[in-house]
Amino acid sequence: MSNMAAEIRAKAAEYKNYTAQLLSELVQIKSYSSQEQDVCARITEMCREAGFDTVRTDALGSVIASIGKGPKMIVFDGHIDTVEVGERKNWQLDPFSGLIKDGKIHGRGSADQKGGAASMIAAGRILKELAYAGQYTVLFTFTVMEEDCDGMCWKYLIEEEKIEPDFWVSTEPTSCQLYRGHRGRMEIQCTFRGISSHGSAPERGVSAAYKVARAALAIEKLNESLQPDEDNFLGKGTAVVSQIVVNGPSQCAVPDYGMLYIDRRLTWGETAESAIQQVKDVMGEDVEVVEMPKYVKKGYKNFDYGQELYFPTWKIEENHPLVQGGIDAYRALYQKAPNVDKWTFSTNGVSVCGRHKIPAIGFGPGDEAQAHAPNEFNRTEDLEICAAFYANLVYQMDNIN
Repeated sequence: MSNMAAEIRAKAAEYKNYTAQLLSELVQIKSYSSQEQDVCARITEMCREAGFDTVRTDALGSVIASIGKGPKMIVFDGHIDTVEVGERKNWQLDPFSGLIKDGKIHGRGSADQKGGAASMIAAGRILKELAYAGQYTVLFTFTVMEEDCDGMCWKYLIEEEKIEPDFWVSTEPTSCQLYRGHRGRMEIQCTFRGISSHGSAPERGVSAAYKVARAALAIEKLNESLQPDEDNFLGKGTAVVSQIVVNGPSQCAVPDYGMLYIDRRLTWGETAESAIQQVKDVMGEDVEVVEMPKYVKKGYKNFDYGQELYFPTWKIEENHPLVQGGIDAYRALYQKAPNVDKWTFSTNGVSVCGRHKIPAIGFGPGDEAQAHAPNEFNRTEDLEICAAFYANLVYQMDNIN
């Protein structure tokens, strides 16, 4: 182990309880998507207390902190909004308890993904105490509205604020494994029209309900026919009907309107255009409109910004300098290589790497399976590992470049 890696690992161990307390406090602050103002205010204070060089909030509400003034930029990103609790009776503890017990921190957002945010703050404190002055400006972004519209926060930062990192690291949960991509996704809305008639004489009308039913079965068959990517790294795309709405003049009438909503996961080589055409092809003349909706919800700053609900697939090769830098940074700390894999779900990487082709990897505390689940938890050990990894990766990339 190098002297620097040893020092970083020692500091991460020293700050293990500190990092766990950070996460506990963050979990206790409710922060559903577009309602993150309280947790953002506290993260701003935490970053200042940890000694970050700069801390500010952008127009959408994301907190952006930095250390160092190098000509290049590496970013560590963690979204700090969460999904809602769901059925309360499924939780054994208060979802916002932040309880630390037996090496775990409990509560909504502990894994997805305030754990990454807590490790980022600890890593920033370590870098600051080591007086990092290398070739990177190290940016830590605590981003909003990811659960509602993954990547939009980074679409704004890149396209409007002109922040273009050389390298980008997601701190979404990976069980402390190194991830280098995931499938993309999109949302598709299909509209169906019929002709109403009295329910006592359905033959006089044309039922939109039956059109929707045939279309739903067609999507089931489409899902079965989808194929994996060429090297089978990301796996096959999927298509699932997530919502159906049927309306008519009354409950005693043939319905004349139908809507079917599709969650479409995209593997390498699949695009929004190809996915929409597939839907049109399998539904035929039954469907009137097949379109990609737009996200229009405003955040806590009431700022008007949105995008289409398309989130491109992304991956980088295992021999990429960022992946190899991550492997070397982990090995320097723990004398073994990390497992290299990919996420099942989607992250802000859809914008950074998928849309804007900026090299990205993922490394985060906690398990992907905990995301959106009741009784969510993270491990204090994972927080320590990730804090050390983030700090050491910065020094490792200095060596590579």
